[in-house]
Amino acid sequence: MLQIDLKNLPSTDELPDSDDTPVDNEDQNLLPNVLLFLLKVIWAERMDWYFGVDMAVYHTTGDNPRIPVVPDAFLSLGVERKKGGKSRKSYAVWEEVEVVPILVLEMVSQTLRGEYDEKKNLYAKLGTLYYVVYNPEYWQRNQHQPFEVYKLVNGDYQLQSSEPYWMPEVGLGIGRCQVMSDNLPQEQLAWFDVKGDRYLTLEERAKAERQRREQLEAFLRSQGFDPDHLPE
Repeated sequence: MLQIDLKNLPSTDELPDSDDTPVDNEDQNLLPNVLLFLLKVIWAERMDWYFGVDMAVYHTTGDNPRIPVVPDAFLSLGVERKKGGKSRKSYAVWEEVEVVPILVLEMVSQTLRGEYDEKKNLYAKLGTLYYVVYNPEYWQRNQHQPFEVYKLVNGDYQLQSSEPYWMPEVGLGIGRCQVMSDNLPQEQLAWFDVKGDRYLTLEERAKAERQRREQLEAFLRSQGFDPDHLPE
């Protein structure tokens, strides 16, 4: 085992930003970014979080701090949105006041990459509280469920049962939903509030507001009122 010199750890400027492993399908790029864009709306005023997509996470719990783990997505709380006012090249725990990701997402594709064993054990050792595995296509092959949330309890991950799953330490729920994309129904991952209601995108909010306005105008017309010339 390589002896780790904790006093002379490399900076993120010296480290690669990913493992250069190509993704197997477009959802591995799309769905984590959907979660990121939603989070920018939900937590627009907060500056104490970071959501990384396909980014290298460097840590000192393995044999070599220069060998990262690269989740499809991860969330850290209590860190700067922009480290030093700049975008991150990678995420090194020792540069983030030892804050490890509180949530990690792995999406299973045609090629298994240790999502149910090696990576799972690594995240447990790292101390990541929530480990989410999304496997919509190959779950039967892998003898798992399409969507699984694990919570770290006494050093071991325990599978949780509810969906959407509420994470009080994060202040968000996570689960699946059906949306229309390119005029086709598609399953996506989404954030939910404590009541189990899904957070909408800006486009969905605008559409919902437009529909409410149109319904109100239609009601007013049915009552003999002109929506554009209402009495004072």
